[in-house]
Amino acid sequence: MLSRRSLLASAAASGLAVAMPRLAAAQTVGYSQFVNPMIGTGGHGHVYPGASVPFGMIQLSPDTDNARWDACSGYYYDDKTLLGFSHTHLSGTGASDMLDLLVVPAIGEVRIKPGTLADPEGSYRTAMSHDQEHSRPGYYSLVLPESGIRAELTASARAGLHRYTFPEGKDAHLLIDWAHGFRNYDGSATKIIASSIELRENQVLVGSRQVRQWAQGRYIHFAMKLSQPAASMTFYKDDTEITGATTYQGQSLKVALHFGHGLKGPLLVKVGLSAVDIAGALKNLDEDGLGFDFEAMSGQAAAQWDTHLSPIEITTEDIGQRTAFYTALYHAQLAPTLFCDADGRYRGMDKQVHQLEPGKANFSTYSLWDTYRALHPLLTIIDPPHAAAFAQNLIEQGEQSPSGPVIWPLQGVETFCMIGWHSAVVIAEAIHKGLPVDAKRAWALYRQLAFGRNTPGLNAYRGFGYIPCDLEGESVSKTLEYAYDDWAMSHMAQAAGDYMSAAILRERSRNYRNVFDSKTQFCRPRLMSGQWALPFDPRSMGHDSKRWWDYTESNAWQATFLNQHDLYGHIGLFGGDAAFEAKLDALFNAPSDLPPDAPPDMTGMIGQYVHGNEPSHHIAYLYAYCGAHYKTQARIREILKTQYRAAPDGMAGNEDCGQMSAWYILSALGFYPVDPVGGVYVFGSPLFPQARVHLPAGRTLTIRAEGTETKPYIESVTWQGRPWSRSWISHAELMQGGELVFVMSDKPNPAFGFDITDRPPSFQFS
Repeated sequence: MLSRRSLLASAAASGLAVAMPRLAAAQTVGYSQFVNPMIGTGGHGHVYPGASVPFGMIQLSPDTDNARWDACSGYYYDDKTLLGFSHTHLSGTGASDMLDLLVVPAIGEVRIKPGTLADPEGSYRTAMSHDQEHSRPGYYSLVLPESGIRAELTASARAGLHRYTFPEGKDAHLLIDWAHGFRNYDGSATKIIASSIELRENQVLVGSRQVRQWAQGRYIHFAMKLSQPAASMTFYKDDTEITGATTYQGQSLKVALHFGHGLKGPLLVKVGLSAVDIAGALKNLDEDGLGFDFEAMSGQAAAQWDTHLSPIEITTEDIGQRTAFYTALYHAQLAPTLFCDADGRYRGMDKQVHQLEPGKANFSTYSLWDTYRALHPLLTIIDPPHAAAFAQNLIEQGEQSPSGPVIWPLQGVETFCMIGWHSAVVIAEAIHKGLPVDAKRAWALYRQLAFGRNTPGLNAYRGFGYIPCDLEGESVSKTLEYAYDDWAMSHMAQAAGDYMSAAILRERSRNYRNVFDSKTQFCRPRLMSGQWALPFDPRSMGHDSKRWWDYTESNAWQATFLNQHDLYGHIGLFGGDAAFEAKLDALFNAPSDLPPDAPPDMTGMIGQYVHGNEPSHHIAYLYAYCGAHYKTQARIREILKTQYRAAPDGMAGNEDCGQMSAWYILSALGFYPVDPVGGVYVFGSPLFPQARVHLPAGRTLTIRAEGTETKPYIESVTWQGRPWSRSWISHAELMQGGELVFVMSDKPNPAFGFDITDRPPSFQFS
């Protein structure tokens, strides 16, 4: 497996909506108006501002850079030049790929080289200004100051539509760069295994390529139609003009479409993509039935977003908080992405072409190490059909993959990025919550992982009860995360009727104890001999700077609290509630300095709590388990207020395909799933006076917290009109609908959630 950091080492409404109707809100409001897609395009957010539909296959967006970490999405807010507009992008990841099929509108001389940020002279890069840039869900526009060209973008589920308005009397052209992609961090070009471009009848341009980038060997095909014919076309191979054919092959192909002065009104360019073949791209191009009707497509995209944003209505007079919330809800529904053609064909994890059953869909872009924590739990509340479809799809992809259960699948390729097999968590959660997911089929797939697989470090994990740091890198984090996957797989086995395996895995999930040092009260790297590795600094990434880290994008401070499923056993290791509470206090109050080799996305620090990266995301809720819930309330309110802003740099760290946003959404509502598999939500500190969540079967969950704007503490709670002393609530209870009322205070109430019987359950098996 790879961590995202290893990739940086050299650098110091989808088609599914047809089959599954969306939940409807009680009222019609244009929620898109509250979204600002520019949030997260700066800082380390790594999001793109362009056009897509919910969980759509196309992400049509501007590219300002393709060669550094903070431009993982192809766009970075601080950049001053534009490369062009490409059709596929990753939302907030810490690793880079995609940026397929760059379209560059220009006037005058054709320039075929991209140049660099530092040296744009003589290239097709052009200046850009945010003053003439606009983005909203399903739509993006930019006026280029040097040429006066107005570019507008929109998308449907499987096609992207460009509209270019050129200044009158200018010599207009488009450059199509089929060699464009994310460059390696050392500056070397995108690795194109093979590519081709072909000119067909009626000036339909098609192409194919196979790319070796983060997703090794993924396939992509395109079909492009123009609303007005080009006067001529010039093809380039390795930046040299070529003639004499209509089909060209090579590793660096480009084509210039010349329109001269003959354009009549705006030029529209429509593109369909497919991972299967050109025929699939052509079908996807026309699937929406909208042709070149830009207003209809952008209007339809906005309508889809309004529907997908409508399950949650919040009441607040704080415009910034409202913008942050609905933008988070928008970002939380950009991925996973549709990855199948209109005819039901798709390229599977075995790189073979498969045919879907009618009404089914296949997806890509599963950032599971991140999204199992809050994004998938959020979808079980606001969009159970997609939550179930994603879980079932993960089973199917694991069955097809030569590598078995998936880790981080992208475009039909296993990237092996990050650690653990947290697809197991998403599937187990869906099964536990009663979604229509095949438990027997899931367990048949994961049983081999649980008891038979050896890599990476699984035999050592089973034999030693931990992964020795002199045997395997990232040993502490892997031990802890494999333990949580055991917990998830135990639920899977139980649901499938394999009770013996469930019991074995349930006990094995307590292997986290074997990397806990009672003397230092930290989870530490341990040698094969059983001794603790030295030297040890809880701020460091590992015990030996010459070897790979012992922790994954974290250090001992965060990893010590990584346990999510056996909290009372975990608390016992510290010596009880008071000691555990003191250790949490120490985490939040520790100096925030980190060693030089710390990952760049360990940001958003409060002490040694790191909100910019996922291992910390549940930690503030752990006070509830030791009876100090009022400290959870205070910390959650602090994080909500300090780590999210309605600004380009308004995210503490990488968005990570919706996880950073999902944390905000759930926490702002007032609860969070410390253990997603367990189906329990721990209360936090609700941010809004009122929120209404529209649930299946016409039910509504209403959350009230009067005075919460200035009062972060919970004085008391009522549920369905009755007093509620527990500091948590179950998924099953929430999904019944009803009224959850928080009486807020400006002073803590230590008695709330203090009694043992009122604390959240943990390590419980249904």
